[in-house]
Amino acid sequence: MTAPSPRRVAIVTGTRAEYGLLRSTLAAVAAHPRLELQLVVTGMHLVRTCGYTVRTIARDPWPIAARVPMQRGNDRPLDQAEGLARGIAGIARALVRLRSDIVVVLGDRIEALAGGLAGLTTGCVVAHVHGGDVAPGDFDDSVRHALTKLAHLHLVATQDAARRVERLGEEPRRIHVVGAPALDELRLLRGAARSSRAPRDLALVVYHAHGRSAAREYTVTRNVLQAVTTAGLRCLVIHPNTDRGHAGVVRAIEEHAAARPQWVKVVRSLPRSEYLRHLQAAAVLVGNSSSGIIEAPLLGTPAVDVGVRQAGRLAAGPLVVRAGESPRAIRTALRHALQLHRVPARKTPYGDGCTGVRIATLLARVSLGPRVTRKVITY
Repeated sequence: MTAPSPRRVAIVTGTRAEYGLLRSTLAAVAAHPRLELQLVVTGMHLVRTCGYTVRTIARDPWPIAARVPMQRGNDRPLDQAEGLARGIAGIARALVRLRSDIVVVLGDRIEALAGGLAGLTTGCVVAHVHGGDVAPGDFDDSVRHALTKLAHLHLVATQDAARRVERLGEEPRRIHVVGAPALDELRLLRGAARSSRAPRDLALVVYHAHGRSAAREYTVTRNVLQAVTTAGLRCLVIHPNTDRGHAGVVRAIEEHAAARPQWVKVVRSLPRSEYLRHLQAAAVLVGNSSSGIIEAPLLGTPAVDVGVRQAGRLAAGPLVVRAGESPRAIRTALRHALQLHRVPARKTPYGDGCTGVRIATLLARVSLGPRVTRKVITY
């Protein structure tokens, strides 16, 4: 009897952060005997002003099946809309050429939306990771919940997210609590002692624009950087994503670094493993990255979460300090965070660090027929 052909699984990545989250799933799919990995690279990975991180991906052990340009990397209002249109068309062409069976997308960005729409309209099973979360960025929640209605499989991080997806009218049989993929690589770091030589005066700063004017994002970024400097901390600053307003974030970073070169180091991007090492060693993470909510508490690193970008997202532990955007609010929160006892969280709502393997196992056994592709809305 002839063994069935492996299922062709296209995994779409558009940003450095989301690629880092997907690496364990990529590895698990590539290793599974019933699955064939097809990596589709798009979005910020192909923008030179954002670090051209496709070069980092190319060093990993799995081949890139398709490269689909989307954004130009500027801060024009049309860049996101035109990029989305290019992404849908380009990813759809890639899926047809590759004869993909399943498309996997993660999160709430337009690269994921482009992959979901391309998969749906070309007849693929669409699997969405991290649906049901709440994180009111630019139009992030709208994109995330739109993907919930497009997707055939919901690979959610928490029980809370599963309940929210079900309330959106999705059939319970389609919803699988797999945990947060961010925890998979943390298994190698959790419980490890911090190096005695690790700097205690270094703040890791990751602040992203989320749809407001460049002027507003400039002001908030400047407030963040000045608060860190006032606290007597050196800064390792990572460039923002390409959401609207990012030009203001970049301008504030460049001005601050130019005025204090001995205190500030700026990088466009970091590989996931290197980022996690810096996160574990830092005295504090300051900004509005989801890594402050999910990963930092599990590494015993305090995090100051600035503004509302992550509002509503469950914190993985007690080391997260929420802050407003004013200079005083950030300074107060930073002082509080630096006084916290750095004990890694033992329990988390985000799972056990085996998400990638769990996703691959589900994709290998799920039906690809009409029972999955024909959706029934339950509300």
